[in-house]
Amino acid sequence: MSKIWVKKPMSAYEADIQKSELKRVLGKWSLTAIGIGAIIGGGIFVLTGTGAYYNAGPALALSFVIAGIACVFAALCYAEFASILPVEGSAYAYAYGTVGEIFAWIIGWGLILEYAMGSMTVAVSWSGYFGKLLKMFGLHLPYWMTTDPGTANKAFGEATKQIATGNLPAEKLADFQQTISNFNAAPELFDMKIFFNLPALAIVLLVISILIRGTKGAAKANNFIVILKVSAIIFVIIAGLFFIDTNNWSPFIPEPTTITENGVSHSAYGVAGIVAGASAIFFAYVGFDAVSTQAGEAINPKKDVPFAIITSLVICTLLYILVSLVLTGMMKYTDFNPLGKYPDAIKAPVAYAFDIAGQAWAGYIITIAATVGLISVLMVMIMGQSRIFLGMSKDGLIPSTFSKVNPTTGVPTKNLIILGAVISVIASLTPINDLAHMTSFGTLFAFTMVCVAVWVLRVKEPNLQRNFKVPALPVIACLGIAINVYLIINLSKEAQMYSLAWLLIGFVIYFLYSRRHSKLQNGGYGETFKAEQEPLEKPDLDL
Repeated sequence: MSKIWVKKPMSAYEADIQKSELKRVLGKWSLTAIGIGAIIGGGIFVLTGTGAYYNAGPALALSFVIAGIACVFAALCYAEFASILPVEGSAYAYAYGTVGEIFAWIIGWGLILEYAMGSMTVAVSWSGYFGKLLKMFGLHLPYWMTTDPGTANKAFGEATKQIATGNLPAEKLADFQQTISNFNAAPELFDMKIFFNLPALAIVLLVISILIRGTKGAAKANNFIVILKVSAIIFVIIAGLFFIDTNNWSPFIPEPTTITENGVSHSAYGVAGIVAGASAIFFAYVGFDAVSTQAGEAINPKKDVPFAIITSLVICTLLYILVSLVLTGMMKYTDFNPLGKYPDAIKAPVAYAFDIAGQAWAGYIITIAATVGLISVLMVMIMGQSRIFLGMSKDGLIPSTFSKVNPTTGVPTKNLIILGAVISVIASLTPINDLAHMTSFGTLFAFTMVCVAVWVLRVKEPNLQRNFKVPALPVIACLGIAINVYLIINLSKEAQMYSLAWLLIGFVIYFLYSRRHSKLQNGGYGETFKAEQEPLEKPDLDL
């Protein structure tokens, strides 16, 4: 049992770096663009509506402040690790060299949850913006081809219930009748209504087709999209200032209440709602974590990765706060109700805010920018996931097919194709809110463990070269651990249950497969030609 705590020596990482088949093509600003590309989109274009309606109201800006502060502590720890271990794998690789294989596996398993759920959430949101873009040009996809089964059945049940109660305004009655009509129009298979989100499935497959061509080309596409997105966000902030109704900010922190949908209730608003909102939107900051997954393809990783992590986080946190203030000033937070007057607003909140303000022309610009911009978020999420799989596969913890790199393109092609197939299918069948909360758990768990691991490594290996060092590490690490654990506790009960089940499945897989196939457990240190010849137990290398 003691072998599950074995650590991967620093010499093994160095050998892995020397033997890596990945192409080092990413400079400082390309890495920063990857961070911004992942961060901007998830929070601004996706979760501002859900966070405002279900959690914090206008005080969503404070939720972003709390989440941003929590991220700063973790980001500093990530930056120090990246300056020591410039390899793919992110928090998984960091834990493997400090706290042992079992912790590394669980973190890697959590990162799989984080990136997979993040990719699916963005794919579903992209579908919402794409549908709105089509409507602008008079095109409409059938309801059953743009809606997952869970959302369709929930909306049908609510509409039936509301109509049965009677005394509805004519407008709401018409909306509910349309929902029922849309549900009944869906095709059937074995007496079951068929619903799936075709645009969400299609965009994942498109992104995979870009990524398998090579990292350099994908980075260029990401750089272009990031410029477009940042320009659109600055436009939203400046243009939105002219349409703010300060009455929408009153009360800024709404009184605590209970929101009930289809018989399921949860608490919202007040101080607790602000904290819960920070937990729910936390996955929006996963971008700086994605930067660390690309260390294996960075030209000067020990300097550029820490720079990109911190720079992208600071820029995006400021933009998040400003946009959330503008958005909740333009549109009443209660109007993001998915069963209310604007049912699609929760999927595309920024564009709908300008529509409601009577500025349809602005909605065109935002919708186009968001539709294109979310592609880069999805691109970085899937790219990061594939590199984590690559690192875990090199160590033998998951099948070797995930570590095979195409010698021409320098990317793990089979890895990407498998991920694309799984993500596209699940994204087309799952509600956005469930996906977002599970993503937050994976992110918070990984951040917590990085704060622990960097402290352990500082104590056990104080003489390692560190191009970046966390100031006042004990204080920063403790604050990072405390905040992230607190945010995990404040996730929805459903998210906690699903995530706990995911971790339990991870333990089962580790003991049934990963432990047996681990190269470290079998006398090797991953895909290296040097360290594999050394004995497993070597005290001067065992951290």
